[in-house]
Amino acid sequence: MEQKRQKFSEIKAGLDDAESLIRKMDLEARSLQPNVKAVLLAKLREYKSDLNNLKSEHKRLASANSNQAARDDLLESGMADAMSVSANQRGRLMMSTERLNESSDRIKESRRTMLETEELGVSILQDLHQQRQSLLHANDTVFLLLKLHGVDDNISKSKKILTNMSRRMSRNKWIISSIIVVLVVAIALILYFKLSK
Repeated sequence: MEQKRQKFSEIKAGLDDAESLIRKMDLEARSLQPNVKAVLLAKLREYKSDLNNLKSEHKRLASANSNQAARDDLLESGMADAMSVSANQRGRLMMSTERLNESSDRIKESRRTMLETEELGVSILQDLHQQRQSLLHANDTVFLLLKLHGVDDNISKSKKILTNMSRRMSRNKWIISSIIVVLVVAIALILYFKLSK
């Protein structure tokens, strides 16, 4: 019985951690560009929905476990004989324990996936920031050269460089966005298949 209570406490802590992670991811997603933000916020809504379902399941199992604990206390105190517990009740207790273990595993897997997604998001933000700084630095350098030298050839070359860098940055953003979408879809599929079992 003590082991069950400890398991319930672990699951509750996991649910709280998952909720905190989703809140952090929501804040980070809102600071991204609109095209990336919309996709991530949609996925976060799915995560919130899954988390709420897991919370409801945990509450239901905790309530059932509480009722079972009260029954067990009555049996242990001599109000009834331990041998009178029916096979049906034992089966239900085993099913509850099994569901509890499955919920715990799902929460751990969801938490791991969310941590990986958060790390990926941070990495992407850092890359975008570095690219932005490179572009700003390149832009400042080009304007400084134009002011110092005033050479027409340098103007056209600089424009070409900036155009190429801008294209590369746009392409990189699309590639990163595509990767994020693929990862989010993969995570959603994994969660869907895990939860539908």
